[in-house]
Amino acid sequence: MFSLALALLAGPVSSEVTLPAQPAPLYGTLSAPDSPAAVAVILPGSGPTDRDGNSPMGVSASTYRLLAEGLAAQGIATVRIDKRGIAASAAAGPAEADLRFDAYAADARAWAAEAARRAGKPCAWLIGHSEGALVALKAVEGGPNADNDKVCGLILLSGAGRPAGVVLREQLEKGLPEPLKAPAFAALTELEAGRTVADPPPALAALFRPSVQPYLISWLPLDPAALLAAYDGPVFIGQGTTDLQVGIADAQALAAADPRATLKLWDGVNHILKTAPAARAANLATYADPALPLAPGVAEDVGAFIRANDEH
Repeated sequence: MFSLALALLAGPVSSEVTLPAQPAPLYGTLSAPDSPAAVAVILPGSGPTDRDGNSPMGVSASTYRLLAEGLAAQGIATVRIDKRGIAASAAAGPAEADLRFDAYAADARAWAAEAARRAGKPCAWLIGHSEGALVALKAVEGGPNADNDKVCGLILLSGAGRPAGVVLREQLEKGLPEPLKAPAFAALTELEAGRTVADPPPALAALFRPSVQPYLISWLPLDPAALLAAYDGPVFIGQGTTDLQVGIADAQALAAADPRATLKLWDGVNHILKTAPAARAANLATYADPALPLAPGVAEDVGAFIRANDEH
């Protein structure tokens, strides 16, 4: 009894893990409780988001570290990763013009195999947050095969349920001055059709600069609901009701695509999975507060689903 108490006090063991890749290795953190019941890979959201869920763009909420700790308390190991081109994995990032969405999906599959190997399990769960949810869905495209047979199932947190072009149009309609809307929508249409745009207006360069267009062409046509409808494994969809970036309608679109999926709506929880009001300023203030814990129930619901559906 005394040794068990000491083990619980000690908590999970965290260690740096390396995944061989070209042109340089990828890096992450393995948080492993003693004799884990299952293992999962936490896939980061868009932009320069690191393994802990932080970003130089004003995000220091440590959402992924807190999620890993919450899952470890339930006996579930995790590998949280610096994606290709970010933080410790910076050297593995290609030039912007050479990046494609498929690269993230391939890395997710490779991390699943590595996490399963390190935890001594036949497969690993993919936990995708925000854009990471789409990465997880793309990683299992095509059904079970030699590339993705190390994926146990999917946990989709704060993930879009509609193609990016649909969401972008909504955002641009609300945020762009009227004279820029027509050229922005025209550029989106061209990119969705797989064609580059030679001279985007300077005011739209941040979104449509030539070097990022190949990536956009690889990303815009992806339909998360269609990808989910084609997937046969267990799926958990988690969405907060005060998320300023992804709405309840997205979670419902995902759930409609897979009637067997488990949908959990967390009341008063925002995009980074913390308790937050709907008011924008107070909501965004949580993004810079690593001391604020995850909202009650988030890690517990995810962990309970994994433990209930893990057949290994």
